[in-house]
Amino acid sequence: MSDEPAFSILCSAYRCEAYLAETIDSVVAQTMPDWEMIVVDNGPSDEIAEIVGRYRDDPRIRLVRQQNSRLIGGIAAAVEASSGRYLVPLDSDDMLTPAFCRRMAEVLERKPEIDVLSCDASVFRDGETHDLAGSFLRKRLGLEHRLTLADMIGEHDVIPYFAGFRREAWLAGGGYAPGTDLVEDIALYLRLIVAGRDVRVLPERLTRYRLRADSASRDPSAVEEFEDACERVYSEAALASGDPATLLLLDRRIRLFRYEQALRRARWAFVHDDVPGARTEARAAFAQQRTLRGAAVLVGVTVAPGALRVIRPLKLRLSRGASRLMARAAALRTRKPEEEDRQSSAR
Repeated sequence: MSDEPAFSILCSAYRCEAYLAETIDSVVAQTMPDWEMIVVDNGPSDEIAEIVGRYRDDPRIRLVRQQNSRLIGGIAAAVEASSGRYLVPLDSDDMLTPAFCRRMAEVLERKPEIDVLSCDASVFRDGETHDLAGSFLRKRLGLEHRLTLADMIGEHDVIPYFAGFRREAWLAGGGYAPGTDLVEDIALYLRLIVAGRDVRVLPERLTRYRLRADSASRDPSAVEEFEDACERVYSEAALASGDPATLLLLDRRIRLFRYEQALRRARWAFVHDDVPGARTEARAAFAQQRTLRGAAVLVGVTVAPGALRVIRPLKLRLSRGASRLMARAAALRTRKPEEEDRQSSAR
């Protein structure tokens, strides 16, 4: 391994004591050893320092301690302490698959025109061992597709998460910029695309994304704050592009945000026995987008709220049951080739 490793894995650690060791273990398990990992104890926390200390025999893993400066400040400190050619921000509760560095390096070295290479991820719920059937990306793009503002702002909202940034591209884009909390990664992708940088997505699940019940992205009270932050950075990017088609997509996207927010408020009001409030929000949703879903909710809370109380719990139970069956089927599909390989070896 050279003095300057290929990959710098950047991890800002705060209140992640239950997960950090798994995250570090996933980096240690890389089949390509040319990496360093900078863990920023963004607290600081003696327990986090102790967890990182367990890896003291591996000089590739280093600890930086500082007062809490949120995720943006933690990643900035990790970048400052790093020396790799490719920068990889990694949340302290997520994981890389063993092939992550090898596959990303193969593509980035073969295609020097790519400034940022993202990839897909398997999704799993905290406390469960199996992955869910779906992947992180809502729309899968081929490697030859160069990401556009329309891809990110449009209805499919392709939002890359795990990625390797060439150091020069990261610095040119300003990294995770102050004032973009909650959407610091999205804002960086958008700035790079507007600046003409080449951002692509490798359609392989090379990472694992943990769904946590206590994470901001899963907390209903934080969803609108996240959407409002998205709207701000989408608007800045669309205006900076000056492209009429992108501005039209922005308008549609904002209407979609308003639609989803009104439906969510209608659901919350209905669950808390505020039927008049649910009707008001359902009307607001239908005014933004005249969809069958919006119409069904509006009719339900207006004409037959009693029936809706019976149907909704049943629908939730059926949905959870279907998700469990899909996840179990995916796990069986994964195990079957392994079992066949073992049987072939035995013969």
